[in-house]
Amino acid sequence: MPSTTSLTTAPETGTARLRPWAAVLALAAATFSVVTTEMLPVGLLTPLGTGLRVSAGTAGLAVTLPGLIAAASAPLLPVAARRADRRTVLCALLLLLTVANLLSALAPHIAVLLFARALVGVCIGGVWAIAAGLGARLMPPHQGGRATALIFSGIAVASVLGVPADTFLGSLAGWRWAFASLAGVTLAVTAALLLLLPPLPPEAPVRLGTFARLLRTPGVGRSLLAVALLVTGHFTAYTYVRPVLDRVPGLGAGMVSTLLLGYGLAGVAGTFAGGALAARDPRRTLLVIAAGLGTVVLLLIPASGSLTVSAALLVAWGLVYGGVSVSAQTLLSAAAAPRAREAGSALFAGVFNTAIALGAFTGGRTADGLGPAAVLGMGGALALLAVPAALSGNATSGSRR
Repeated sequence: MPSTTSLTTAPETGTARLRPWAAVLALAAATFSVVTTEMLPVGLLTPLGTGLRVSAGTAGLAVTLPGLIAAASAPLLPVAARRADRRTVLCALLLLLTVANLLSALAPHIAVLLFARALVGVCIGGVWAIAAGLGARLMPPHQGGRATALIFSGIAVASVLGVPADTFLGSLAGWRWAFASLAGVTLAVTAALLLLLPPLPPEAPVRLGTFARLLRTPGVGRSLLAVALLVTGHFTAYTYVRPVLDRVPGLGAGMVSTLLLGYGLAGVAGTFAGGALAARDPRRTLLVIAAGLGTVVLLLIPASGSLTVSAALLVAWGLVYGGVSVSAQTLLSAAAAPRAREAGSALFAGVFNTAIALGAFTGGRTADGLGPAAVLGMGGALALLAVPAALSGNATSGSRR
């Protein structure tokens, strides 16, 4: 299996030891960039719709479309770029993301914006399919879990820092400047990837048939089902967390922002905690996360009368959910590696993005028909269904190969 372990086996200098971690940090910056770009329209929906003279529902397509495109591009892009160096592919994707953000900033019409957001979807799916499994290639086996956690920490940091900061800029200077500033960030990340990543030839060419064979591998299909149920349940509830929190007495708009910040910070901590636990036993870690997330979401229903209890549960929710991506990725790598690690990452990214869209859709229909409490009930139940799905999988319980 091609690897870059030679970068980590030169003990004579501190630079030789730090170089792989610098590469991992560059990948974390890449995931930060794609997630911030994906979620930015959420904070700019009203001014974006006003500026382009469309309804809020139409403007919301800027959020929905990239997720759907990402779900399709995640498995297809590794097939299209089967023989290309992964460093080159990642740099090209971040450069395309820069162009998409600039095009969004200059969009004179909603059709142009949606075209730009479709390009964003290609970048999201491609970056996740390729970057998610690179931690184990860049670092020695005993540090692979920590490296994967650091790569996935870009998700939580984007929620805590990236989206709020760019939304604030948009409120001061206009939504176009928010996209333009993000283009500058993604261009800088492109340069970092080019400078810090070593050459990364594909481990094995990914073909469409690879996915069919991988799904027949013991543990992979069930693990993906568990991820689908868990992520769908989370986004069913979390997409509509604001109306849920509005039911809590004494909770003003400022306190809601503070609680969501606490949720995001807890998510960062949960990413690293989940990575450490998943390095030892990814299947058990995912089981604990599924049980914990489902329980916390369901407990929010009777806790709606207490600000203190609701706040504590929301922070616990962030802590538990922070470990989902890294533990699921580690579990799938254990089941698929060393034969088809990138194909496993591509399937994971496709399932994850499909689950995000499905969860948001399910939450919306449930909220409209039955109200906020039913949203929590549906989300919690779906998350708990991930427990038997993960239990029935036979994936390797550890990440050591």
